Amino acid sequence: MSLTPVISGEEINFCFGEGELRKQILFDVSLQIQPGEIVFLTGPSGSGKTTLLTLIAGLRRMQEGRLTVLGHPLHHATKEDLLALRRRIGFIFQAHNLLPFLTAIQNVQVMFDLQPDVPAKEAYERSVQILCQVGLKDRISYPISRLSGGQRQRVAIARALVGDPLLVLADEPTSALDGTTGREVVNQLQALARERSRPILMVTHDPRILDVADRVLTMQDGRLSEVPCNGKSR
Repeated sequence: MSLTPVISGEEINFCFGEGELRKQILFDVSLQIQPGEIVFLTGPSGSGKTTLLTLIAGLRRMQEGRLTVLGHPLHHATKEDLLALRRRIGFIFQAHNLLPFLTAIQNVQVMFDLQPDVPAKEAYERSVQILCQVGLKDRISYPISRLSGGQRQRVAIARALVGDPLLVLADEPTSALDGTTGREVVNQLQALARERSRPILMVTHDPRILDVADRVLTMQDGRLSEVPCNGKSR
């Protein structure tokens, strides 16, 4: 029995600017991500990786083509549709996007602003639990300014996963980390996502972590292709 893809895109085109300043970023991009897959998206800077990721996350509006994420068709999506989708996605940003004036646990609890039906006590308990799972049991009440780069990224991962999202999107989560810390962060993300059977789509330039992926896609000049992974090509 075939599974329904978590992400299904066909002939996606996207441009920035208008008139003489119009520049096409994505060219006829098609892709499918299946439930439970860990897929890495690689390629040089400026090739369109982050643009594609933000379209999938509902952070940009579709222009041409078809894209369905978690059953939401985004090619004709309203603002309400996009908001409903974002509530079901855990997004890990390259620059953490943590609030520096809040503590680690407060940054994680912010995610429950999107889920007002979750009682405050439950939100707190779930936030503590996920921070312990990413190895920050002793840093829960620390302000972000007192955490290392790796610890901040762990807070970002905890924030992305605390709402039990159906899909995890990550944009260069190891770019600011040393090799050891980057590997630990990715292993933790992989373990937590596997425990919840959640798919991951991760943009990365880091060749040290490619072995974690089930599949590797590459973006070159706005065009997407698949590269061999673990000695196989699909």
